Amino acid sequence: MKRIEGGVTAAAGFCAASTAAGIKYKDRDDMALIFSETPCRAAGTFTRNVVKAAPVKWDQRIVSESEFAQAVVVNAGIANACTGKEGLGYCRETARAASAALKIPEEAVLVASTGVIGMQLPIDRIKAGVEAMASCLSGELKGGTAAAQAIMTTDTKKKEVAVQVEIGGRTVTVGGMCKGSGMIHPDMCTMLAFVTTDLAISKELLQEALSEDIKDTYNMISVDGDTSTNDTVLLLANGMAGNPEITEKNQDYEIFCQALNMVNETLAKKMAGDGEGCTALFEVKVKGAESKEQAVTLSKSIITSNLTKAAIFGHDANWGRILCAMGYSGAQFDPEKVDLFFESKAGRLQIIENGVALAYSEEEATKILSEPEVTAIADVKMGSATATAWGCDLTFDYVKINADYRS
Repeated sequence: MKRIEGGVTAAAGFCAASTAAGIKYKDRDDMALIFSETPCRAAGTFTRNVVKAAPVKWDQRIVSESEFAQAVVVNAGIANACTGKEGLGYCRETARAASAALKIPEEAVLVASTGVIGMQLPIDRIKAGVEAMASCLSGELKGGTAAAQAIMTTDTKKKEVAVQVEIGGRTVTVGGMCKGSGMIHPDMCTMLAFVTTDLAISKELLQEALSEDIKDTYNMISVDGDTSTNDTVLLLANGMAGNPEITEKNQDYEIFCQALNMVNETLAKKMAGDGEGCTALFEVKVKGAESKEQAVTLSKSIITSNLTKAAIFGHDANWGRILCAMGYSGAQFDPEKVDLFFESKAGRLQIIENGVALAYSEEEATKILSEPEVTAIADVKMGSATATAWGCDLTFDYVKINADYRS
């Protein structure tokens, strides 16, 4: 597997564009368009929040019922959530505008929105934005990068990645972009992710690959414990790599799954590391668990602990907060067998052994925890199962950002 430059336009046949539609933000692009030269097999995973935004409802139907998809229209600034029949109607109007501009069926257009909940979209600006983007689509890397920048809300940096693998004697590319900074919490987070590939694969296996992979990627991140109304991950495959179509779970399927995992995990970590106001990516690895479920439960409990997140912000090796979070997680373990380590580029340090603090150096611990990427490793010594979760520290700026998000 080779990491390459780019994002959603890295795979053959995909192009993208962005425009400043003036939906909420001024003097910046706030709409993006992804388009494939040929029809795509489409897969998707969506929020489990009972309150689902209109674009989620639209995309669930398109992914489930449409023969193919060929375009994705994304806007930033307004979420089109809790907007009733009018909001769902605007999804159709957006798809209709894309259909006319791109000369594809209305039912081949997916839509996504992110931003403030409860506001109606300025549909005239949305439709004008679609027309503008359709005329400036680019298959170059800069087209994908511009799209990744346009969908940002409180994000501080664009998020994109691409990889290449060999499948069936052909070079296959998988690329993606995402946005997400706040209202991020596992259970398919406000997060949007779009992955494109030129692989030829059946729709059923494409969906299965995505559904399985999000369990260890997007569903293992948390910034603030709030599950968004708009969470969407879309995966489009246009088959232009020319490989023999994957119709069974063989070696080619496994290679694709590895490439998909690399893209999704990278994007997930970029979101966690860009949490609103954060200064550090906080990674938690649980090892020695008796089951995968136990490891997942423990790791997610630690990354969602506000007290632990605050300690990471303060570069404080307050290991008692980690054990406390493990203890209320609901997973059963023996706290008197737990070993805990902190790790970063500055080094690795064991903090407790068999549930008891060691004579470690607080100065060294602070040095390790002062890096922009910090890992806590908890070994519960019950088996061989592992899980990794990603979050971030909790800072003063998180409160500042969310105190007046609508302004």
